[in-house]
Amino acid sequence: MKDTVRTFVAVETSAAVRQRAAELIGIFAATGAKVSWVQQQNLHLTLKFLDEVPLNSIPQVSAAVQKAAASSEPFELEICTAGAFPSAARPRTLWLGTGQGSDALERLNAGLERGLKALGFPKEHRRFAGHLTLGRVRESTSGLVELGSLIRQHAAFVAGTFPVRELVVFSSRLTPQGAIYEPLGRGRLMDGLRG
Repeated sequence: MKDTVRTFVAVETSAAVRQRAAELIGIFAATGAKVSWVQQQNLHLTLKFLDEVPLNSIPQVSAAVQKAAASSEPFELEICTAGAFPSAARPRTLWLGTGQGSDALERLNAGLERGLKALGFPKEHRRFAGHLTLGRVRESTSGLVELGSLIRQHAAFVAGTFPVRELVVFSSRLTPQGAIYEPLGRGRLMDGLRG
């Protein structure tokens, strides 16, 4: 049996936000561009990808996540604005960004980074930009030009707002049918038990 697990920390979105995001994926997928689309049930906001983590370290990771969550108040987060990395003209990763609540999400992420750095996980060098990944381009095809145009047309897309009440430590198992995510631990945000 494998003694490590591919791990990340994320915020789960609401069913309504996932539904709206899936509608946008449907619009983008109609271009026929070769993209690995994220399955609706797997749409989430990753705060920190930890890669392969020893199974015996998961309790410490979960404790650090719980501590970071407990130091943040719950907040409302808006998922909006379609875009792509590095750009709509050359899309590699398609995403929905964040609006209202972005500052609170950044503070939550900063606390998480501090707690995990103490466990030996390196701090992310790039500035944190909260986003919901919709898909990753597999190869350059003729559909990419149309896809880029659709991304620009949906720049003002709004998927909705949902309450952020907890952080989740997930395992990620890659299969030919797509990734399978399973929760390994949860951290409730301050006052989260009241809501």
